Amino acid sequence: MIEELVLASHNAGKLKELQAMLGAHIKVRSIAEFSSVEPDETGLSFVENAILKARHAARVSGLPALADDSGLAVDALGGAPGIYSARYAGGKDDAANNAKLLDALKDVPDAERGAQFVCALALVRHADDPLPILCEGLWPGRILHTPRGEQGFGYDPLFWVAERQCSSAELPAAEKNQLSHRARAMALLKQRLGLA
Repeated sequence: MIEELVLASHNAGKLKELQAMLGAHIKVRSIAEFSSVEPDETGLSFVENAILKARHAARVSGLPALADDSGLAVDALGGAPGIYSARYAGGKDDAANNAKLLDALKDVPDAERGAQFVCALALVRHADDPLPILCEGLWPGRILHTPRGEQGFGYDPLFWVAERQCSSAELPAAEKNQLSHRARAMALLKQRLGLA
């Protein structure tokens, strides 16, 4: 049974979300406690990048490691920004990424603005674990024409959640943590770990 693990992310938003989803079952520590170095994300898919990050975190921390590789896949853009979501506009700047996305979709009508948030989780028990636990979550929606809401991070202000008739950034954190791509992947992971 895993009692403590390291999250392979320097993103405080992800750390807070994942700790809330795991609750008291597992203590989640940040990779920032062990290293400021981030591995090169050389994979061509969310799953490959999640495994790369998990192995790196396990190696530098000596703990089991959980990595999340997630992003936004927009239908009209052939799945872009995809694995490049965090650095779509060149750097890790949410406002610039959102502006670039809106510009890329400026002539696309509502009916063709379908998108999904994607989350791939990889859990390794140690750096050389030959059998990582892999779980994927998809959250369908569409891209708005203008940002709405102040919650969340990344593309949340542009992501319309049809079942709640609001943007992801307008959802209370507790509700987002039940609906999101990360929540869906985490629910599968908790089942695999016998925590559900």
